[in-house]
Amino acid sequence: MKHDYDAQHLNMDAFARSAGIIEGEERLARFDRLMEEAQGQAGEVPLHFAATGMTRPDGAPNAQVWLQLSAEVALPMICQRCLGPVDVPVSFEREFRFVATEDTAAVEDEASEEDVLVLSRDFNLLELIEDELLMALPAVPKHDVCPEPVKLSVADPDFVEESREKPNPFAVLEQLKKKS
Repeated sequence: MKHDYDAQHLNMDAFARSAGIIEGEERLARFDRLMEEAQGQAGEVPLHFAATGMTRPDGAPNAQVWLQLSAEVALPMICQRCLGPVDVPVSFEREFRFVATEDTAAVEDEASEEDVLVLSRDFNLLELIEDELLMALPAVPKHDVCPEPVKLSVADPDFVEESREKPNPFAVLEQLKKKS
């Protein structure tokens, strides 16, 4: 049976128990914080994502709810080496386990390797995608090879450099002493 799921209002328990799959594409303009990183550029750039819900036995009467999630986008940014535009590929692929309460999530998230989230009947998958892409951003966006040679000199060609020898302050005092 085919289900149509709404990525902004997802019942995670039902999605996982039905082994639901969502594959989609959203425009970058839909994600405010990613648009800030792109400095308002390229709102029409496509962001691709795929989500699969599943349950896994845990020895208790109910199976655990899991979400396998991946997303990718080419985010327009500014190269920090040449200060020109660069499209930075940003992607992630992760699994999340869901638990019943915030307290349980806080305790189990510290003790487990996987990310633990709170089970919700109105889960916004697009917010989680945006969060994960923001965390996957490079600290310093840059070209692999800049299109223009990067000027590595900081001095102006007309700059006249002063003598590197600095007078000894005690020698200056000695000269002042002799004059008086």
